[in-house]
Amino acid sequence: MEVVEIEQFISFTLAIMLLFVGKFASMKFSILRKYSIPDPVIGGFFCALIVALFYWLFDITISFDLEVRDTLLLYFFAGIGLSANLKTLIAGGRPLLVLTLLAVVYIILQNIVGVSIASALGLEPLLGLMAGSISLIGGVGTTMAWSPIYQDMGLASAAEIGLASNTMGLIAACLVGGPIAKYLISKHKLEPNPDQNLDIGVSHDSKVKLDHYGYLYAWLMLNICLVLGYFIDMGIAELGLQLPMFVACLIAGILIGNFKSLVLKYQVGENAQQGQKLISDICLGMFLTMALMGLQLWQLQSALLFIGTVMVCQVLLSIAFTIFVVFRLMGKDYEAAVIGSGFGGITLGSTATAIVNMTAVTQQYGAAHKAFIIVPLVCGFFIDIANALIINGFIQHL
Repeated sequence: MEVVEIEQFISFTLAIMLLFVGKFASMKFSILRKYSIPDPVIGGFFCALIVALFYWLFDITISFDLEVRDTLLLYFFAGIGLSANLKTLIAGGRPLLVLTLLAVVYIILQNIVGVSIASALGLEPLLGLMAGSISLIGGVGTTMAWSPIYQDMGLASAAEIGLASNTMGLIAACLVGGPIAKYLISKHKLEPNPDQNLDIGVSHDSKVKLDHYGYLYAWLMLNICLVLGYFIDMGIAELGLQLPMFVACLIAGILIGNFKSLVLKYQVGENAQQGQKLISDICLGMFLTMALMGLQLWQLQSALLFIGTVMVCQVLLSIAFTIFVVFRLMGKDYEAAVIGSGFGGITLGSTATAIVNMTAVTQQYGAAHKAFIIVPLVCGFFIDIANALIINGFIQHL
């Protein structure tokens, strides 16, 4: 097996090209816009398919140096924080609590599905957790953290099953969010938000006017958020908590966005806001493109029956839970539909997939300010703590 390693600069340049591929495909095929399929998903998955063909047909493994990917995610969440309004945050208190509780219930259901199918197929029930909240809600990081523990239990295939489940979940999460939102908006005749002042990116029909100082100011504010985020992350670590770095950058953005008059007196108005949103949108698109282009689809070959069966059930559970539970309890309005589009990202993919789904929906239908605060906080903070506790509870009782 020949291994071809693509160095960082070329990988980054290729990701830009793939993002254009996704954009052009979305412009050419209206069905992709109709169901709010994100541009990064189209380009990134196209690359993953090409890489898989090289593996299957020519015995060549192509790997990309994607180290810059994580920094792009920090910029994105700093931008989310800068856009946050304290009044919106306060108003989001009850919905935040409701969505957190729903996520906790869903984690339990997701693990029950995984464990039940593993048992039905004659496999070790613990492997069901790897195709449950460990790999889907927890992501790659949680999967790799639990893999050594599973190996100590004699379950050597756990990591492989977890990574394969995460791969399928990530793809599914990117594909179900937009259609769910479209279904809810159409079925319940929801009025889209006429506000085109989006939290991330710009609407399809908007004409952006941006001068270089507005863009530079936005870039400066984002960099300041990242610097403050590093210090906040250090403080969180000193308290004995382990949270993703993007949570600290989100908090930094919220603080600076609401008190920036104490930090910088210079104001450039709408230009800076547009610049910030465009940078955040580009960073999110690049992050997800790079995440998908780095997928190794051939990992799905092993344990295909179990993974295929459990993932079909997990996707159906996510769709049904979103439509019949999340949408109703979150208010049955347009904001609830946008949150529903992100719930697939929470339950099947990652925080980034949740946000990119919501971004694609709002670019078509209008802003959803509350959703862009509630979902990242649930994804990045509350759900990780709940997931760890629930996983431990399942392991102790299996």
